Amino acid sequence: MNNTTLINKARAYCEQRGARFTPLREKVYQILLGKHGPMGAYELLDTLKETESSAKPATVYRALDFLLEFSFIHRLESTNAFVACHHFGCQHPVQFLICDSCGDVAEIQSEGLQETLDAQAKKFGFKVSKQTVEAHGLCADCQEAETTQIEDIKHEC
Repeated sequence: MNNTTLINKARAYCEQRGARFTPLREKVYQILLGKHGPMGAYELLDTLKETESSAKPATVYRALDFLLEFSFIHRLESTNAFVACHHFGCQHPVQFLICDSCGDVAEIQSEGLQETLDAQAKKFGFKVSKQTVEAHGLCADCQEAETTQIEDIKHEC
């Protein structure tokens, strides 16, 4: 789904729920949709100030709170950054693969993970209301680059 379609879907989603998808909220969501990786609040603020010179940290945090509440974005707990969600409107467990080299983030749906967690929690009389898993490592491109660097070093010796 392209960014324009997602923006229109978000706008309609808000209208159906009686919420205001203000131009500023839309702009913050649009910035996150256009970014390949995660963004911190102050990086968002810097980008927002390019078109909204009066934007302040509180402005961005209020927009982020709204976008989180409606599940238009996700917060990466380990890096305190935000990424756009491309399939909002449904409750879903969230798993992320986060590349420690380039910062790329992939949102995945692991088969059986939620069921396993729920079953284990049930044994302890616990009910899971929200589940986020963040796995850190190297993406395929960074693994390849690392392997290439190692091979180049071997050839130099």
